[in-house]
Amino acid sequence: MDRRVFGLGAVATLSLSACASAKPRFLSYRGPEVTSMVINKGARKLYLMHNEQILREYDVELGFAPNGTKNKKGDGRTPEGTYLIDRRNPRSRYHLSLGISYPNTADRAKAVAAGVDPGGDIFIHGQPNLRSEFKRAKKTPDWTAGCIAVKNDEIEEIYAMVNEGTVITLRP
Repeated sequence: MDRRVFGLGAVATLSLSACASAKPRFLSYRGPEVTSMVINKGARKLYLMHNEQILREYDVELGFAPNGTKNKKGDGRTPEGTYLIDRRNPRSRYHLSLGISYPNTADRAKAVAAGVDPGGDIFIHGQPNLRSEFKRAKKTPDWTAGCIAVKNDEIEEIYAMVNEGTVITLRP
């Protein structure tokens, strides 16, 4: 047998087997619909709900100043209140992320009355992709700037289960 033909065949076989064993980019979910999400900041828990039934429960990390609700940009607080999941980011700098519709109309009005910027870009996300940020996050509890962080395998599951438009309630 010609060595070149054998070599090309071997390379093709190895390439195909590597593709077959690679982890899919996104998980799929075929269970009960996630009708809402609840975050209990005090308990550091996130719950995926189907009506009144808890489907999944996760430990979370919050903003670096977790007590109280977010009042202004840069305060390190995680918002409290009811919002929607309003976007999905597969290219997040924190593995994957789901956007939260903060600030809402009431948050903006409160910020205007106080003469401050309410901030924004609040997400549920995984761990940092950059090695230096990942090391810092591992050392510090409640390391985000106001977001909700979970482990990477958990955000993959959450990302698969939660649709845009899902109601999210963040409690003290």
